[in-house]
Amino acid sequence: MYAVIREKDKQYRVSEGQEILIDRVNSSEGELVEFENVLMLSGSDTETKIGSPEIDGARVLAEILCHERGPKVHTVRFKGPSQTTIGHRQNYTKVKIKEIHPDWGVENGS
Repeated sequence: MYAVIREKDKQYRVSEGQEILIDRVNSSEGELVEFENVLMLSGSDTETKIGSPEIDGARVLAEILCHERGPKVHTVRFKGPSQTTIGHRQNYTKVKIKEIHPDWGVENGS
């Protein structure tokens, strides 16, 4: 089973046991995080449910493993006879997907 979730305007395809990097979450290591913005669920070859825009009642539970920083990205800007070098490192949170709760029976508006 896999799901497509939306977290901070980015979409991730996740399955149980998978470890992914997402944008920094303000929680400490070892805590559980629940993602409620589930856009799509697929259980097997025949079962696929697509939300409009989200699936009501579906949840993805993940555990925060650690907080990391990405590689440094250098940007050089040339303006006139001079140049400016800027560096940036993105903050990430590494999470492990524990459970996907589909709640197939819950329908929109009920």
